[in-house]
Amino acid sequence: MGVRGAGSAGLGTGRVLTLDSLTRLGRARRTSGAVSRRLALPEDMTVPLGCDAVTVPASYGPLLLSRLPRVGCVYADRADWWWIVPSDSDVAVNWPAPARYSRGALVPDASDGPGLVHRPDDTVPYTPPIPLYLALCQVTGTAPAWSRPLSA
Repeated sequence: MGVRGAGSAGLGTGRVLTLDSLTRLGRARRTSGAVSRRLALPEDMTVPLGCDAVTVPASYGPLLLSRLPRVGCVYADRADWWWIVPSDSDVAVNWPAPARYSRGALVPDASDGPGLVHRPDDTVPYTPPIPLYLALCQVTGTAPAWSRPLSA
């Protein structure tokens, strides 16, 4: 299903926008202007699913590392750790605070940017987002969004 773009006279331009395109445009409009550069992945990495990042405070980094079955590229500075995940890993997922989701793996522009602290053995930079989400819920004491407490 697509929507044709309208020209200035109300005539179709012939360009079809899919629902996926409209969703990406909407997300791009919500991206904060506070970030200015992308994390630089190692040159031999492939990103077939695009590239976003989940940012957590540095104190959570080691706790998350020990809970994950597979860890992709992870970057860190004194304040934060950035976990590389496939694009759109925020769809239908509310990352628990204090995590922040960064489309395009954008980081604040700083003179001493984050350095690579973990690199996977293969050429795919991703940490699987669902295990990362569950581990983050665990260390923050947050119930996953799809979990509801049982009542008697």
